Amino acid sequence: MQAAKPLFDYPKYWAECFGPAPFLPMSREEMDQLGWDSCDIIIVTGDAYVDHPSFGMAIIGRLLESQGFRVGIIAQPNWQSKDDFMKLGEPNLFFGVAAGNMDSMINRYTADKKIRSDDAYTPGGMAGKRPDRASLVYSQRCKEAYKHVPIVLGGIEASLRRIAHYDYWQDRVRNSILIDASADILLYGNAERAIVEVAQRLSWGHKIEDITDVRGTAFIRRDTPQGWYEVDSTRIDRPGRVDKIINPYVNTQDTQACAIEQEKGPVEDPQEAKVVQILASPRMTRDKTVIRLPSMEKVRNDPVLYAHANRVLHLETNPGNARALVQKHGEVDVWFNPPPIPMTTEEMDYVFGMPYARVPHPAYGKEKIPAYDMIRFSVNIMRGCFGGCTFCSITEHEGRIIQNRSEESIIREIEEIRDKVPGFTGVISDLGGPTANMYRIACKSPEIESACRKPSCVFPGICPNLNTDHSSLIQLYRSARALPGVKKILIASGLRYDLAVESPEYVKELVTHHVGGYLKIAPEHTEEGPLNQMMKPGIGSYDKFKRMFEKYTKEAGKEQYLIPYFIAAHPGTTDEDMMNLALWLKGNGFRADQVQAFYPSPMATATAMYHSGKNPLRKVTYKSDGVTIVKSEEQRRLHKAFLRYHDPKGWPMLREALVRMGRADLIGSGKDQLIPAHQPATDSYQSARRKNSTPAGSHKVAKEKTTKILTQHTGLPPRASDGGNPWDKREQAKAAAFARNQQAAKERKDAAKGKGPKPTRKPVVPR
Repeated sequence: MQAAKPLFDYPKYWAECFGPAPFLPMSREEMDQLGWDSCDIIIVTGDAYVDHPSFGMAIIGRLLESQGFRVGIIAQPNWQSKDDFMKLGEPNLFFGVAAGNMDSMINRYTADKKIRSDDAYTPGGMAGKRPDRASLVYSQRCKEAYKHVPIVLGGIEASLRRIAHYDYWQDRVRNSILIDASADILLYGNAERAIVEVAQRLSWGHKIEDITDVRGTAFIRRDTPQGWYEVDSTRIDRPGRVDKIINPYVNTQDTQACAIEQEKGPVEDPQEAKVVQILASPRMTRDKTVIRLPSMEKVRNDPVLYAHANRVLHLETNPGNARALVQKHGEVDVWFNPPPIPMTTEEMDYVFGMPYARVPHPAYGKEKIPAYDMIRFSVNIMRGCFGGCTFCSITEHEGRIIQNRSEESIIREIEEIRDKVPGFTGVISDLGGPTANMYRIACKSPEIESACRKPSCVFPGICPNLNTDHSSLIQLYRSARALPGVKKILIASGLRYDLAVESPEYVKELVTHHVGGYLKIAPEHTEEGPLNQMMKPGIGSYDKFKRMFEKYTKEAGKEQYLIPYFIAAHPGTTDEDMMNLALWLKGNGFRADQVQAFYPSPMATATAMYHSGKNPLRKVTYKSDGVTIVKSEEQRRLHKAFLRYHDPKGWPMLREALVRMGRADLIGSGKDQLIPAHQPATDSYQSARRKNSTPAGSHKVAKEKTTKILTQHTGLPPRASDGGNPWDKREQAKAAAFARNQQAAKERKDAAKGKGPKPTRKPVVPR
């Protein structure tokens, strides 16, 4: 893999003399206090401004500041006019536009296309503070405000919509967001390298339209530049018109020679010996090769071509061997340079070591920002994921090569949290990243890694070239929890359990010291069909991890639980698959209170399956096998009902489905049956969330259930009545106190009416 210029090797811009700001300014008043007459760069974002390395605008803003630029922030502007986009004045170099830490459509709508009632990235959790397709709207308003200022588009929304993409909410293929937003350049993936290069070149006087050689960027051009070799991948191989056979020794790049060869008549003497002249062919190198994808118009009208384009795109994601891509949109081409070179450990330390305030901007006062509250005591130790799960967009955005911070850098950040962040109680809520246990795990051979085109290093099994050594992570855990003032280090990021079982020492370390009562993992399903389309391991890996988890939990003398997560309605899932999953859940005593349905996010491989009915994990043809797709609202509700087999609200639908599937034998009250034959007279079901948040309302403590429920998807440890949670004593105490209070109230009431002795009981306050 080619080397890249280190982030810290660029010359500083002249405004470095102002030094770092306590917070990047959000108003002209703050600019005046800093002594600025203007901003060099203004970042427009759909999230509230939190100066913390888990928020994109803070990372990019502080990084540009470290290069010497004056950076302002316009957070969650009123998009109804251009006024808010002008409040910091005209930037000297460019506007940087991003929708925020989430795609704005996913942020606002549920998988059932219902509007969410809150927004975790907004003060007070208030919904409605950003528009749909925020990157597009913000870019257009910036152009209205200052027509000649370049627009640099970035963030996850731009990254996942950089190409012609299927849009779940409109159920159609949309243009590259670069076209619709009228932006000048788009940065995809982790954009540190690209944003620094673009900013530096603009500061040197380069024109934005001339910046076409930066990796990790997309831009518009009208033709393929001279010296590039174009590979045509606009069609799928299929029978067509048969042309005359061309002399295989003719240089096929010489169109005149090919035309002459086509026009030749029959050869007079086919037995006559000929002198073969081998012509030189143009040398094709990967760094001067571009693959032409089917045009936007073609993929919009042909779902199979869309799946083909998606497959080609995902085959060109390894920075070590990826080629440029180009896709025609009308009269222009959208050109995609290869992905950025991953950051080194030194560069990761540089990015995470910048002077973040680690709190929201003071303009928000005491208003809570839910996303910040969730991550303020957490530490990101790495980036990237080589899992390749088809429903997930992490690989498309961050890449599959793991980028690690040094242990020293991570320890410094923990100490900074301990010493500076308000409200720290000694508990670090997470040491993780996209995946909890991929820290310092990589291919054994850099040469193999650079040449590999596999979408996953762990499917269908762990690649023999992958080093699964967890020793660096184990050492990091031990160093972190030994810090003075740190009471507990929790691991909240998703765990790749098929990797974890390769290191029993890691599992023991994790279970003994870093589980806060429960551990979230994501088997996603139990059946081979959907698991293959997800590129997830079989349920056997989960069973193996569960045995290890329970063994080390017992050895530690603790009471801890696994919380498995599952997806309903994923491509490749049949009704029978969901029925079998429900039977597995019941057989293992699980009750899922919160259910996740498949959400087709832009550019994901599973979304291409959902739209096309084809599987881009294999070669796509018009005759290739299709994938089972769950699209109708009714079937999506059925699959969710199977996951919540215990909820009486779904029983009528499940009864009807089981009869239709020929499995009426599963209807009844037997141990091996899924749902009862009769609907209860009243809805007696109460969600686990409600049970865990309200005191018991009956003076009688319910008898222990005969079915042992192991866990619930509530983010809380299981209740003892559902499987032995020690918190149950507190719940029983509440119930008993409630009963005594009720009795005391009755005695006082009777005494007031002269129907009984003066009450002696005092109200009981449960502890």
